[in-house]
Amino acid sequence: MSNTSLEKFGSSVKSMMPSYIHYSSLINNELVLVTDPQSVDRVLFFLKYYTNSLYGELVDVAGVDYPQRVNRFEVVYQLLSIHFNSRVRVKVITDDTLPVNSVIEVYRSAGWLEREVWDLYGVFFSNHPDLRRILTDYGFEGHPLRKDFPLCGYLEVRYDEEQKRVVAEPLEMTQEFRSFDFISPWESKSR
Repeated sequence: MSNTSLEKFGSSVKSMMPSYIHYSSLINNELVLVTDPQSVDRVLFFLKYYTNSLYGELVDVAGVDYPQRVNRFEVVYQLLSIHFNSRVRVKVITDDTLPVNSVIEVYRSAGWLEREVWDLYGVFFSNHPDLRRILTDYGFEGHPLRKDFPLCGYLEVRYDEEQKRVVAEPLEMTQEFRSFDFISPWESKSR
């Protein structure tokens, strides 16, 4: 689709679903629709089955963390219409406590992708049949892709030769022994 076609399509979707689509815009030649966490399943259902869109493929579900915002998380759905050779991005803005409706009933492939966003960012998906960690261990504390997650984690896991087992201990890193040099490694330090 051309840019004007995408803008017209975004405007028509917004006019057909005014209570669900907050705004639409064209960013880098891709249509972006923003909706709320309770309506994302309805919006994706519409985009999948509406005859002028037919976004039948869910390409990806990703999380984004903006800690300076009140609603710090964005859940981004990338859709593809093979029929119209077009892509659309649907964004949901949420926080730590507000759950996002699962879209697993619309796109079966969303199951693992939503589990990944839950595991790495801590965004909860309501009505998900199997929302559990997928990339980290079961006893893992925290969500490692949040901007406020410490770079080295909370625990040090090592094998203790005396006890003949793996031991997890709280990690302590004193900042006074670390040197922070904020000069780019590609620039000369003599400048």
